Amino acid sequence: MKKYLLSIFALLLPLLNFAQEAQEVGIDQKIDEAFGGATGWFVQFIFYQIPFTDEISVYWVLFPLIIGATYFTIYFKFINFGGFLTSINIVRGKYDELDHQEPLVGAGDSTPGGDAIETIKIEGHEGEVSHFQALTAALSATVGLGNIAGVAIAVSIGGAGATFWMIVAGLLGMASKFVECTLGVKYRDIAEDGTVYGGPMYYLTKGLKSKGLGGLGKVLAGLFAVFVIGGSFGGGNMFQVNQAFQLVESITGGEESFVHGYGWAFGLVMSILVGIVIIGGIKKIAKVTDKIVPFMVVIYVAASLFVIFANISMVGDAFAQIFNGAFSPEGIAGGAIGVLIQGFRRAAFSNEAGIGSSSIAHSAVKTKYAASEGMVALLEPFIDTVIVCTMTALVLIITGSLTGTGPANDAEAILLTSSAFGSVISWFPYVLTVAVVLFAFSTMISWSYYGFQGWAYLFGRTKKAEYTYKIIFCVFVIIGAAASLGSVIGFSDAMIFAMMVPNMIGLVILAPKVKAELKKYTDAIKARKA
Repeated sequence: MKKYLLSIFALLLPLLNFAQEAQEVGIDQKIDEAFGGATGWFVQFIFYQIPFTDEISVYWVLFPLIIGATYFTIYFKFINFGGFLTSINIVRGKYDELDHQEPLVGAGDSTPGGDAIETIKIEGHEGEVSHFQALTAALSATVGLGNIAGVAIAVSIGGAGATFWMIVAGLLGMASKFVECTLGVKYRDIAEDGTVYGGPMYYLTKGLKSKGLGGLGKVLAGLFAVFVIGGSFGGGNMFQVNQAFQLVESITGGEESFVHGYGWAFGLVMSILVGIVIIGGIKKIAKVTDKIVPFMVVIYVAASLFVIFANISMVGDAFAQIFNGAFSPEGIAGGAIGVLIQGFRRAAFSNEAGIGSSSIAHSAVKTKYAASEGMVALLEPFIDTVIVCTMTALVLIITGSLTGTGPANDAEAILLTSSAFGSVISWFPYVLTVAVVLFAFSTMISWSYYGFQGWAYLFGRTKKAEYTYKIIFCVFVIIGAAASLGSVIGFSDAMIFAMMVPNMIGLVILAPKVKAELKKYTDAIKARKA
């Protein structure tokens, strides 16, 4: 491990002078412009807006996400509500003994490509992490800046009513998460040493092959792998560290701050910390996230509750604004449809339901029942969107922080949320800054795992391929903190949403497989109770 850390440092040192020079002479801006010129067509395609009225345009990528989530909710008989208590019991470990019984016959399909161990052979290698650790590893990638900055943008542009549609999107997204994470476990590969390889690359390949669509599966899996690698370097890495540094710089004095102009140094420290964690793999990542994520969420929710209870007399009016604004907004963001779109758009950015990324983390769970982890995963959008995002929205509404025009970018949105908390808890912006840095850190380490899984699928599972990806990832941490990233971030966000296209096609086709897995698990629970 020390050898690989030294390799990272050797690569990083020459970048420090470049990063500092870039900020002085604007090289990063020139690179950003050139990159934008080369990739602009892709970004425009993914984020093409279908015009409905003069005021309202809708991103086409939202349609498959919303329609798919609604379809899964109905197809699985509202499992996002009926299975909620069972999901909590699984996380609590109530049904753990089911995973220690005799292994299921046919628990997974055979692995294509001649891998050493077939997925069916999980008797000796049930997985790498617990249900709770898999949940926190996935949550660490979704609970973050989207809950803080994204909500501020949604409610400042769409009004309080956008919160209602964020909640609806979160509830529907629970069904999408259930489907993709069940498939992630069902079709995962487990190597001889117990290392798990999972996610859409594998269920698209193996699942569609079982349906006689092997060729389509390979194409979709390859596309997803490319998109997830791009998303891990951009939205899951550079964007996170860039926004964390901007908030640190702002809270310490802005342009007068002692850290102004030293984004590269902040990035270097973060890259070292990220490198130490990610070289250890998913087990090390899970050990970190199962401590950081609950800590972050508890602090953030506790502060939100303090603001809410300190203004308890205003809570009723805040909820009235949310419900009234959802259906009868007055001149905000183009009317009711505009408010709905703001809510769904930001919820999709926040919880990633239907994108497929979370299934990569959940596939590493220790279980013999694929549906058990799908049940755990459906809690993720509930925690991320229904709880944390709603808390943020209530704070913004109660403190009167809605502007009606919206912040110019996510950095300003973070400052909007920070000032809202600061109006009630004067010292909390400093705590929020620490939380944002931790949010960014946990998101980066989880997305490094997502990107690596795509990398391993395309380039093989050798140690050389693994550490090549991880070193490149750490280099991008420094670049992200130091550079101007307008076009890069636009492209990386487009890559993340592009993941949805091949993933959602596979989810719809493989839904009957998930239903069979769900029946298998619920039958096992009933037999246990009997």
